[in-house]
Amino acid sequence: MIAEDDLMIADLAEEILIDAGYEVCGIARTVAEAVALAHKHKPDLAVLDFRLADGGLGTEIAAQLLPFGKLGVLYATGNMSQVVLTTADGDACLSKPYSATDLVRALKIVSEISSGNALPPFPKGFQILRPAATAPPMATA
Repeated sequence: MIAEDDLMIADLAEEILIDAGYEVCGIARTVAEAVALAHKHKPDLAVLDFRLADGGLGTEIAAQLLPFGKLGVLYATGNMSQVVLTTADGDACLSKPYSATDLVRALKIVSEISSGNALPPFPKGFQILRPAATAPPMATA
């Protein structure tokens, strides 16, 4: 599944992934479209833009879908320096612009993360998301 508000980028990503042997169940431009698409097709992997049409965020998609089972989530964003993502949001992030090879390799790594076998080399602009920080212990009186 691809969630991307720029249709040119979405179409290019779809073409790249199909050429690499992936089956793309659809493209969504908004959070609501992505959630509906995911409920209908139950994808194993998702490529999510961070900022979507109608002001939505890719993290909203992940938050609604991750509780229903393992979904490999790769964020593809041009805003990586302005975003703090953790494993609570997904698996990895890839900076835009990216090459076709980098997108395919990044999605393969996301697949490997769920099986515990994600190994370098990692594409340029790629990051595995860090675990969410635990809350500090509460003070007692």
